Amino acid sequence: METPSKSLLQLDTFFCFQLYAASRALTARYRPLLEPLGLTYPQYLVMVVLWEKDSPNVKQLGEKLFLDSGTLTPLLKKLEGQGLVVRRRAAADERQVIIDLTPRGRELRQIAEGVPAALLCQLDLDEQAAGQFHQTLQAFTSGLTHPSTP
Repeated sequence: METPSKSLLQLDTFFCFQLYAASRALTARYRPLLEPLGLTYPQYLVMVVLWEKDSPNVKQLGEKLFLDSGTLTPLLKKLEGQGLVVRRRAAADERQVIIDLTPRGRELRQIAEGVPAALLCQLDLDEQAAGQFHQTLQAFTSGLTHPSTP
């Protein structure tokens, strides 16, 4: 019986580990770029969604970010404490919590505008390669979150 040349139980063969390691490395690259904003990477993601569409409810925000309310609520409390967002109950359904940007939260967008370009400059990718990689990751994520049925 032949033995495989490489065991399948080696960390460097795990596709998921490479994604995990890349995610951690990329998040670390964001840290100094987000420091002037006073935001962590997860807080930055919340703010980016709010800059795209103000006043979503917590459920919509969580769906967009792939976060549950148990993870999202502490992020929102912190952002509220920084004066960037306000949480309020929906008038039509008080079970829903709506997230609104404050004027300060809206103003922060101007400073944040340079973050994506600054990050791209740090990566060894041109815009076209970055765009292709982004499309590949979107397709991969979509396949995992919305698997096709045989």
